[in-house]
Amino acid sequence: MSNISTIAPTYYRAIFISDVHLGFPGCSAGYLLNFLRSTRCYYLFLIGDIIDVWQMKKKFYWPQAHNDVIRTILGKAKHGTKIIYVPGNHDELLRDFEDTILGNLEIHNEYIHVTRG
Repeated sequence: MSNISTIAPTYYRAIFISDVHLGFPGCSAGYLLNFLRSTRCYYLFLIGDIIDVWQMKKKFYWPQAHNDVIRTILGKAKHGTKIIYVPGNHDELLRDFEDTILGNLEIHNEYIHVTRG
């Protein structure tokens, strides 16, 4: 039996993530995955260049860690987190899906988040 205790996730109202570049060999998906697994939030904002479509057009690269990040994000959406995806220049093809809503995942070309206060 392991003596490693489980740490409860930290809760945030909103988390903002940008420039992840999934699909790029230099992406640090493991760090992001650890962060996503250790946090809970009401809103998760994915702001630009989450997936590096430009890089994948040159050479396809998609290891399991990148898949795990996507699955973890979708799992958060399934369990109530509202995911707002605002495409950047490296994932601009998603701009064609503006105002698409897939359950708790929304794609917007622009979005204004108003803080509580």
